[in-house]
Amino acid sequence: MAKFNWYKKLGKSDKTIQCLACSHYCQIKEGYCGLCGIRKNENGKLKLLTYGKPAAVNLDPIEKKPLFHFLPGSQIFSFGTAGCNFRCAFCQNWDISQLPKLNKEFVKMIEETKETWPPEKIVEYCLENKTPSIGYTYNEPTIFIEYAYDTMVLAKKAGLKNVFVSNGYQSKETINVIAPYLDAINIDLKSFSEKFYQKICGGQLEVVLENIKLFHQKKVWVELTTLIIPQENDSEEELNKIANFITQIDKNIPWHISRFFPAYQMDHYSLTPLKTLETAYELGKKAGLNFVYVGNVLTENLENTYCPKCQTLLIKREGYNIEVTENFKDGRCQKCQTIISGIWK
Repeated sequence: MAKFNWYKKLGKSDKTIQCLACSHYCQIKEGYCGLCGIRKNENGKLKLLTYGKPAAVNLDPIEKKPLFHFLPGSQIFSFGTAGCNFRCAFCQNWDISQLPKLNKEFVKMIEETKETWPPEKIVEYCLENKTPSIGYTYNEPTIFIEYAYDTMVLAKKAGLKNVFVSNGYQSKETINVIAPYLDAINIDLKSFSEKFYQKICGGQLEVVLENIKLFHQKKVWVELTTLIIPQENDSEEELNKIANFITQIDKNIPWHISRFFPAYQMDHYSLTPLKTLETAYELGKKAGLNFVYVGNVLTENLENTYCPKCQTLLIKREGYNIEVTENFKDGRCQKCQTIISGIWK
């Protein structure tokens, strides 16, 4: 179904191809996979091993993505496959994202998978259950782009919305192809340090920064998340740089500041102190951001949406309990008529 080939032949005698899905641009020899572990060169052609074979399928609150300015209180059909183009040492979903690298029997296991969710089945399920959007999440959706793209095209035709939860490491080719079908994206801006990205994630900061700008330019609704890890990316200097970067693009981009819980190769680290999260919140507001949210921890009011002009409470959140107040209707504050950026219906 996909109209775009996410690879090109390099003209080498060994049938090496170059993957075009993400900004690693892996050169893959015949019989091998790219860094993600699921994009394989078979006889000079690229095969996505996980097409139609998700590792996780769920109905989630949209706020779990997290997206706070996109159909609040709604459910989203969420799915993802195994594999990832990053190797984040703190990954919460490492058991599926790193599965191809950790399990030598991965290819055999995928081949024997019997339960499938082809694009048609996903869209049909959402229509039958009145689920308004589809989330490509749990692992990096860019690496299963053929599967994602085919689903997105069908979803758009059916009047459904498409959401990516992403590390922001798409190739420019991928962004250009998917942008017309993508309604919203939450991108992890994991740090503002090139060293952090290279050492802990296996990527480059500059690629992510440029892609955030590009998605915004293409009118995809963007929200950003920073998981604050003690002693790694929690300095006021770095948090201030992130806040100012976002402000320079658009002060209405929501910034989600998320509490770190020890996981994977960083299970010996401590929880993010609440004080650090509160400091990051204040830095975001001081930088001029209209919407800053603190997540992964219950707070009294740091997940609420307030009108940036008159400070009226518009949306109250306690975990996944969402109350859209009478002060908010049709994307406007009813007290001062300020338009609140987002996708509300």
